[in-house]
Amino acid sequence: MSQFSASKLLDSEIVLVRDVVCSGECRHRSDEECTHATHLVFPYRGVFVRHVGRDDTVAESNQVLFFNPYEGYQVSHPVPGGDACLDLRLSEETLHELAPAELLRAGTVAFLTQRRRIDPRAQALMALLRYSLQRGVAEPLEAETLALTLVRRALGERTSHAAGASIGRRKLVDRAKLVMASDLARRWTLAEIAREVGVSPVYLTQVFAQVEAVPLYRYQLRLRLGRALDLLGEYDDLTQLGLELGFSSHSHFSAAFRQAYGRTPAEFQRSLNLR
Repeated sequence: MSQFSASKLLDSEIVLVRDVVCSGECRHRSDEECTHATHLVFPYRGVFVRHVGRDDTVAESNQVLFFNPYEGYQVSHPVPGGDACLDLRLSEETLHELAPAELLRAGTVAFLTQRRRIDPRAQALMALLRYSLQRGVAEPLEAETLALTLVRRALGERTSHAAGASIGRRKLVDRAKLVMASDLARRWTLAEIAREVGVSPVYLTQVFAQVEAVPLYRYQLRLRLGRALDLLGEYDDLTQLGLELGFSSHSHFSAAFRQAYGRTPAEFQRSLNLR
């Protein structure tokens, strides 16, 4: 297993929040392991693949992953750089109240699927929760409320999405995600991505929309913006940040960020006193 560190950010009666960072040294599958409780894992940096039996899931900032108790899994890092995730473990009573019954196995708090796609608002809530706890500016009551709001949105029928289509088509889409994640700043063309995954551009766009319910280009944009959320605390020069993530200008970056998250990068920084 790749080396990792876990920092406890909040530990209350209803929710445990940890920041988990993995170095990603193991490119191939790790040894099988399992957890003893249900965890909701929100990746915010890098990418990894989680393997449960024959089902694989690419974990990146557009997803929430479900780690079910006593369900064996393996992890691999086909893209260098490791990963970082916000890990939430709710009490069984709280999770039962928040999770729609159709998402859970009957009579348990185990999820039927490995993951759901979250929307930009959930990304922003996750970043707000993480930054607030890391900087010690959120009191327990505020942090607990933020955590519950994040989980509710990440599981909502109208605010999240379960992958559609067959396993084969989902695997094709996952290959496209790994291509994009390998170089977020690159201005990929549709033909280049299609060539990497071995299908025609038309077929790729059709399958991607079927699986993720958003166009390929918008998915890539959300990956970039998710990375921007992660890096806001490290940059004084937001123009440079935008350019390094592949945006054509500061105005392009700022407009895309505001459209996704409701405020500009500078406003987000100021709201959390990041710089």
